[in-house]
Amino acid sequence: MASTSARSLQNPNSRPGRVPTGWPVGTFATYAEAQAAVDTLSDRQFPVEKLTIVGVDLMQVETITGRLTWGRVLGSGALSGAWFGIFIGLLFALFAQPGTGWGVFFWSLLIGALFGLIFAAMAYGVTGGKRDFASATSIVAGHYDVLCEPDSAPQARDMIAAAAAGGAPQQ
Repeated sequence: MASTSARSLQNPNSRPGRVPTGWPVGTFATYAEAQAAVDTLSDRQFPVEKLTIVGVDLMQVETITGRLTWGRVLGSGALSGAWFGIFIGLLFALFAQPGTGWGVFFWSLLIGALFGLIFAAMAYGVTGGKRDFASATSIVAGHYDVLCEPDSAPQARDMIAAAAAGGAPQQ
């Protein structure tokens, strides 16, 4: 019985893979603005579990960070392998015989860097120069809508409008 009452308080939009529903009560240029609007509603004792923030007009943006050269590929591969070697070296050094910990740590770091260098060279060599740049990919939204369940949407819309106008909280 307790799970039924807890389930009735849960936002139906909170289930993964479900298209969000509700009435739009505010549209914001950034996620921070949408989050601030929901926080304002929370501060004014609005039942925020009836709200959903939805990113609209999603775009995948790939920002090019630089040209890939053999030097950069080998350097980043060695550095990546060295970090893994440091991790493994620390683990092995903890359980090594007294006096041999630093040697185990050093050799783990060196072997990690070597393997990182080799694997990076193989991966880059296989591409045949078809992707000679590094990039970072992110998903961004054109704007953010705050949706509300229909029974409370007019109240939420009015409270957001009042907050944006600098008005007093409405109850």
